[in-house]
Amino acid sequence: MFSTYGSPILFNILGVIVSYLLGSIPTSVWIGRIFYGIDIREHGSGNAGTTNTFRVLGIKAGIPVFIIDVLKGWAAVHLIYFSNYYIPQSGWYINIELLFGISALLGHIFPIYVGFRGGKGVATLLGIVIALHPLAAAISAGIFVITLIISKYVSLSSMIAGFSFPILIIVIFETTTLSLIIFSLIISVLLLFTHQKNIERLFAKEESKANLKIKRKNKFRY
Repeated sequence: MFSTYGSPILFNILGVIVSYLLGSIPTSVWIGRIFYGIDIREHGSGNAGTTNTFRVLGIKAGIPVFIIDVLKGWAAVHLIYFSNYYIPQSGWYINIELLFGISALLGHIFPIYVGFRGGKGVATLLGIVIALHPLAAAISAGIFVITLIISKYVSLSSMIAGFSFPILIIVIFETTTLSLIIFSLIISVLLLFTHQKNIERLFAKEESKANLKIKRKNKFRY
């Protein structure tokens, strides 16, 4: 384990850095450039995330972007497995998991590799939630899918699923870990903040619906 050497403070600092760099991997940007010859941020909503990838490039590009972005958050939280400083599921253990997860989320939103212009972090946030509380994450994901099928709006589905998470954590599962409760509430606020433009378009009935069609690889080459 990495923590066999050094100190917990050093491990935490290294974990934050690695988590940020992991979260910064600009999946949609790189897939758009390599396979479609475009910068995803110059099309659609201009966002480098899963939603805009589905909207602009379709399901064939959207699925791998979604999976990889989820794995970024999941992997960042599980970096704590390399430490033997914390008792599993203790308060401090969960705190460090949250620290690494949030670092990855910030990396996704502000990726160092592509000029700090990233996505809104919904998929990466889902990966963090899966790592922290798999059952609550599964229910939230189900709420997302049901809302998406009914509304066809990814942004609306993301926000509703995000709002359901603190309710599940606090009311259904009766979690007593304060840091996890605060984090679940912050999720709702963060989603509102990162989806301001989507909310405006939803009220104006100008929000684009999800594109689940497969698009040809060369359609966007110029």
